Amino acid sequence: MKICVFGAGAIGGFIGVLLARAGNDVSFVARGAHLAAMRAGGARLLIDGEELVARVPCTDDPRELGHQDYVLIAMKAHSVPAAVDSIVPLLGPQTAIVTAVNGIPYWYFHRQGSVLDGATLESIDPGGRQMKLLGPERAIGCVLNPAADLIAPGLIRHVHGRKFPIGEPSGERTGRIERLHQAMQEAGLEAPIRTDIRDEIWLKLWGNLCLSPISALTCATLDLVATDPGTRAVCLAMMAEGRQLAERIGVNLRVDADRRLDGAAAIGPHKISMLVDLETGRPMEIDPIVTVVQEIGQRLAIPTPTIDVVAALIKLRQRTAG
Repeated sequence: MKICVFGAGAIGGFIGVLLARAGNDVSFVARGAHLAAMRAGGARLLIDGEELVARVPCTDDPRELGHQDYVLIAMKAHSVPAAVDSIVPLLGPQTAIVTAVNGIPYWYFHRQGSVLDGATLESIDPGGRQMKLLGPERAIGCVLNPAADLIAPGLIRHVHGRKFPIGEPSGERTGRIERLHQAMQEAGLEAPIRTDIRDEIWLKLWGNLCLSPISALTCATLDLVATDPGTRAVCLAMMAEGRQLAERIGVNLRVDADRRLDGAAAIGPHKISMLVDLETGRPMEIDPIVTVVQEIGQRLAIPTPTIDVVAALIKLRQRTAG
């Protein structure tokens, strides 16, 4: 099975190393010092007290790799629009695109059945180019529950979790979702097939919506943001607004807000990726996690006042950080 991990950073590299060691034909698209290190010494993964190494084709030019069975997009979501043209050469007639990204993926409202059915969102897919060039019919959803860190070029450290719920947007159990499930399971990853993958995506977004920007604004770890009385109250207000939008578009959230925050707090003193990006001078995933929810609220004519305040603060923090 040919699988290209497009954006083989922390999470993409974690998945890709395990898939490669399970016997799949894996390739990585990366860049910079990380790419150079993987070319020289392989992709290295620290997990369960040992170091695993996968020596796979690594490139910054996807045209070298040919058509794939699966393209796993594991970039930061705000980087995907600029990469669309580079993804296209990987796509054959039967290639599936696994959107392993935070926030709302480009295909979310394709045949979704709500008042926003068929909508493309400028905050995540400017001009609808992902819909046009990648195609919603290729898409498989994937929710990023685990955490991993890129601690040095070519070196990834697994932090927690192995569960990546996957699913067809239609909810069907197709041959391609079954094959992906089997490959991930054989690699030591948990890949439950969900018939309601849109609900799972929104559940993850629901927490990220508040935890990520507040963590970056306060420089506090995940456990503190979720348990401090003041920041928890802000989180709950943002989540109440997010729940109202979810209900309007037919999303079923299977846990309440307090349970979602308690689950995040249980992870412990983990630096959430938006805070890491701020500290390392990289652009933060503001649009796919926060702005997109604002845009959905505007489309539905439902106010999101707390989300709007936090969005204004985190966007200014991004600008002042340079």
